[in-house]
Amino acid sequence: MFHSNTELLIDYWRGLRGDAAVPARAAVDPGGFAAIASRTFVASRSARGEFAFRLAGEMIIDLHGHPLRGQALDRLWRPLHRRRLGSLLENTLAAAEPLVIGAEAWTGEAFHVRLEVLFLPLTGPGGTADRFLGLYQPSTGAWRGPVGELALLAAHGVADEEAMARSHLRLATLNGRQIA
Repeated sequence: MFHSNTELLIDYWRGLRGDAAVPARAAVDPGGFAAIASRTFVASRSARGEFAFRLAGEMIIDLHGHPLRGQALDRLWRPLHRRRLGSLLENTLAAAEPLVIGAEAWTGEAFHVRLEVLFLPLTGPGGTADRFLGLYQPSTGAWRGPVGELALLAAHGVADEEAMARSHLRLATLNGRQIA
């Protein structure tokens, strides 16, 4: 179960898409989620295949401590998690389904912040799913100061190839019989 704000934005997105696989970015109206607009962002894929912020709400800018427009999305995450994040984002676009990432970060003053980071696929002007409407939903109390790099704790919504590889069943032999 996700935070009610996460559910609210997922419901908004599902309403936008109707019969389409993915709604168009042009159809997004922040008035439809005004109460949480400061926690939302739009990111798009560049020609080089990197995802970068196009827009970021005030809460997200405050959390990171600087403007985000044009910044590569993966640079906000720990280097260890960047490849996995990229794979999850690509899988989310291909699946045309929401992705919720459980994340955490620490501030310079040792405040711990936990977040749900939501990614909802959108199509751009060319009709290709190449961007996201997103949400940062804190699940811990208030914090002071900007956070450091985000750590990816869990992913919900699309096939996570790295997690699947770690949990792959292996066959074993017991008394001459193969068992899982």
